[in-house]
Amino acid sequence: MGKKLKAIDEYIANAQPFAKPILLMFRDLIHEVCPQCEEKVKWGMPHFEYKGQMMSTASFKEHCILNFWKAPLLDDPQEVLEKGSTSAMGQLGRIRSMDDVPDKSVLEELILNAMRLNEANIKLPKKTSQRVKEIDLPSDFQLALDADVTAADHFNSFPPGQRKEYLEWITGAKREETRAKRIITAIEWLAEGKRKNWKYEKC
Repeated sequence: MGKKLKAIDEYIANAQPFAKPILLMFRDLIHEVCPQCEEKVKWGMPHFEYKGQMMSTASFKEHCILNFWKAPLLDDPQEVLEKGSTSAMGQLGRIRSMDDVPDKSVLEELILNAMRLNEANIKLPKKTSQRVKEIDLPSDFQLALDADVTAADHFNSFPPGQRKEYLEWITGAKREETRAKRIITAIEWLAEGKRKNWKYEKC
């Protein structure tokens, strides 16, 4: 069985109480199915490599995640993976308890399939550069930015994709009250130079 890193022991020990058994289960199962896997810590999160990048786990304040590096290519007969999910959301969704974890046999098959991809040296297709379509600034958000120069400067300095995250969050509110609260929160975060998903940038 591959060597377990002390840094990952500490990561799990410092996780929220609900997350510890989940992270331990993932870690033990990965080593059980793939004894040759190597543990690494990248971007502050536990990673597991076998002939290249294979999997990662992480815990946040209220949920855990498990991600497969080559999820778009992974054979997923039980269709448990959300292959388009961002790293913070997790390809198994937000896992808040052991009840949210798929059956062990399902996870084992996914890990084996991930191993096969790496053994065959199958690579992810290269991403093609796509220009992010700009969203028009809503008038209420524009007024809020006009009232806070620092927030406006930070917002305008962000690349299109990061501005879009804020705009979609604000315009996605179904109630005017919710929209107003999101604008207030957005201005507070922007004044501190924070991106929309700043909470997920550190574990």
